[in-house]
Amino acid sequence: MINFLKYKYIYFILSGLVIVSGLLSLISFGLRPAIDFIGGTVWEVRFNQKITNSDISKYFGDKKNTDFGSAVSTPNSLILKFKPLTDEQQTALTSELEAKFGKFETVRFETVGPLLGRELIVKTVVAVVLAALLIMTYIIYQFHDRLFGLSAIAAMLHDTLVILGVFSLLGHFLGIEVDTLYVTAVLTILSFSTHDTVVVYDRIRELLAAFPSKPFSEVVNLALNETAVRSLNNSLTIVFMLLALVLLGGGSIRIFAIALLVGTISGAYSSMFTASPILVV
Repeated sequence: MINFLKYKYIYFILSGLVIVSGLLSLISFGLRPAIDFIGGTVWEVRFNQKITNSDISKYFGDKKNTDFGSAVSTPNSLILKFKPLTDEQQTALTSELEAKFGKFETVRFETVGPLLGRELIVKTVVAVVLAALLIMTYIIYQFHDRLFGLSAIAAMLHDTLVILGVFSLLGHFLGIEVDTLYVTAVLTILSFSTHDTVVVYDRIRELLAAFPSKPFSEVVNLALNETAVRSLNNSLTIVFMLLALVLLGGGSIRIFAIALLVGTISGAYSSMFTASPILVV
């Protein structure tokens, strides 16, 4: 039987290094918000000939007179992002792009104002806090012990800080933006992380009833040994699916898939090497 708790302080140090690096990045660089949060225009177009996002980015980079944000390739089209465009500006840009790259079809043209963007930020924060409080309340109620709930929330906070830190670094070095799909991924990861943690905690509760005289740390270690294979297999099936999405999926969902992948790996780690050791400590 593996003694998982023998190296619990090493787990804490590893988690601390990742979290501190992410926090320093968040303080220094912050997150790179998408149009959903700061306002702007999303214009999805489908050209008759093959045009890459680098072609479009270079074209607008050379112009230097358009508030162009970025271009993202999808399997059949390009998603262009600008600061808010009027209908007149869209008409003028349509003529310019057709003259440069040929005829194209507008699939989607949406403008989000900055007021709606601020509202989304507020709702995002409220959603994360509300989810954390509800999860903690549910676990405390089910296990009749506030330490189980607090430990689960600590592990959930661990995963939240990891995914925020990683995307802060990705935003600074690779220009990856966070949008509403990223928020969806974060909330999904919080539930996934807690789900795995609850499985371990439930086994701890069963073993405490079966072996009331055993030291608590031994019971937790036994529970970890009995649930480790199940947790690993469950996580790997999700990781393989998400890797396929990251490698083969379209540009519009790639960031969502990356966020889920990072969160799944962090959640699988925290359920075994963060939540349970914290409970013991």
